[in-house]
Amino acid sequence: MNAYWRVLRSGDFGRLWLGASVSLLGDGMTFLALAWLVLDEGGTGRLGLLGVCFTAPVVVGGLLVGPLLDRFDKRTLLIADSVFRAACVASVPLAAAVGGVPVWLPFLVAVVYGLLKMVPLAGFPAAIPQLVGDRDLDTANALESLSFSVATVVGPAVAGVLVGAVGAPQVLLVDAASYLVFAALVATVRRPLSPPPRAGRQAPKASLKAVARDRVIVSTTVAFMLFNIADGMLILVVGPWLAKNELHGGASVLGALTAAAAAGEFLGAAVAGGGRLGPASVRLIGLFQTGAALAFLAVLGSPLEAVVGAGFFAVGLLSAPMTVWAQSLRMRRIAPELHGRAFAGLRTLMTGTAPLGAVIAAPLLAGGSLAAAAVTMACCAGLPGLYLLLSSGGTGSAPAAAPEAVPERADTG
Repeated sequence: MNAYWRVLRSGDFGRLWLGASVSLLGDGMTFLALAWLVLDEGGTGRLGLLGVCFTAPVVVGGLLVGPLLDRFDKRTLLIADSVFRAACVASVPLAAAVGGVPVWLPFLVAVVYGLLKMVPLAGFPAAIPQLVGDRDLDTANALESLSFSVATVVGPAVAGVLVGAVGAPQVLLVDAASYLVFAALVATVRRPLSPPPRAGRQAPKASLKAVARDRVIVSTTVAFMLFNIADGMLILVVGPWLAKNELHGGASVLGALTAAAAAGEFLGAAVAGGGRLGPASVRLIGLFQTGAALAFLAVLGSPLEAVVGAGFFAVGLLSAPMTVWAQSLRMRRIAPELHGRAFAGLRTLMTGTAPLGAVIAAPLLAGGSLAAAAVTMACCAGLPGLYLLLSSGGTGSAPAAAPEAVPERADTG
């Protein structure tokens, strides 16, 4: 716990992390609240359209956000994004209060959310190396991962209770307030988060082409893209199918499986961030990804709920350290002036493959072939994990085109 306390005690990072965590909790409520509104108004057909509005604009937004993060102060962008999205989300309860929510408004809010999703999702990690020293990168990245894990469980759970108590439009007010809290806390960050000064004429100019030629960056990114296909199969299709057809517990069992995966992620990130598993390396990432791949096979233990739940927990437990270590490697290998574009692009690529898992899993399970789905998940996750494990890249600590090292910073908060 000493590492976490040291990082959180550095005031600027601690305030930024707290604001991001509050905002993530609000985001965890938004989709459920909007989905409930859409179901009330138009049924399940419009629910699919809402899902597209939430996810499809992320690709476009990721391409646009990256250059902005590398050109402008990240504090300014995060504050502007939070205030604007607070206004967009608050428009739904405001419309409900003055006469009714227009049919098109929830879809517009979803599109805005998708377009701007990468501002905090790429802006926060791009800011981390400017706020903490090199030895604390794993801990800071673990804290970000912990926020996601908690928000994934707590946000929808709280929203489900509040929708029944006060109504879906009022739940969106909570998310709007969470954006304003984030903006206020970002405004208290005293250290500038502006782009680093441009290199002199004698220094080699960093470029995204150098990132694309970095074997460590490319191999870990492709490995994560394939892992997310398997994870998308598990979370989006296999889990719900098991809950309904094999485990016979309905929504309560599905909630328990999701909670088990999130609990595993929480514990895995906490351990990785404490430095107890050693420094980040390509082979260590490969070892954990291979282990997570084997955990996907636990779905074959159906109808034993304990076995399937243990598999979900193990997938989360082993995948969270992978995320922490890979992000630390990217921060060390990619030139600081490229962090915004690189993180926006890489995160867009990696998060964009999860829906492919649903496309692959649905026909397999429609034919009743759970075994084929389990093997497909294990192969998608395990083969790239084995490649990383057997890679000659070693620790992957040295950048392909070494940028100027980021100095370790003393606490200023």
